[in-house]
Amino acid sequence: MSVRIGFGVDFHQLVAGRELWIGGINIPHIKGSLGHSDGDVLLHAICDAMLGAACIGDIGVHFPNTSSEFKNIDSKILLKKSFDLISANGYRIVNIDSTLCLESPKIQFYVPQMQQIIAPVLSLNISDISIKGTTTERMGFIGREEGLAAYATILLESVN
Repeated sequence: MSVRIGFGVDFHQLVAGRELWIGGINIPHIKGSLGHSDGDVLLHAICDAMLGAACIGDIGVHFPNTSSEFKNIDSKILLKKSFDLISANGYRIVNIDSTLCLESPKIQFYVPQMQQIIAPVLSLNISDISIKGTTTERMGFIGREEGLAAYATILLESVN
């Protein structure tokens, strides 16, 4: 069995007047992620982890923020396209471990819903998707609620 580990990270500014999309769901909040797409940091980190593990580039290579095709796109579409790319290269996902870094809102309540959204897109069981949240103890841009970040690690195995 051939396995590969991928690591992805994403950061977005938080601004008034935008929706906050995390893990494929819209979370009510006074600020949202600023980005070319819907700004879903978790899904973007997962995409980068998948693509990196398969050694086929990153989210910016496949879905450039200079392309009007991807302007305001639902990141679940990018997630599916990334999954299709790794599948075409002979890989499947074994599991995902991810961490969201933000002061608010607290995401624990939303994790099951995020898992339910992500699992079918990636042909996974909910139990194969770990999503955790942490704060930065009010330090830095995340602590000042100017932005948020997500980290994802993925284990792929060859299906060939």
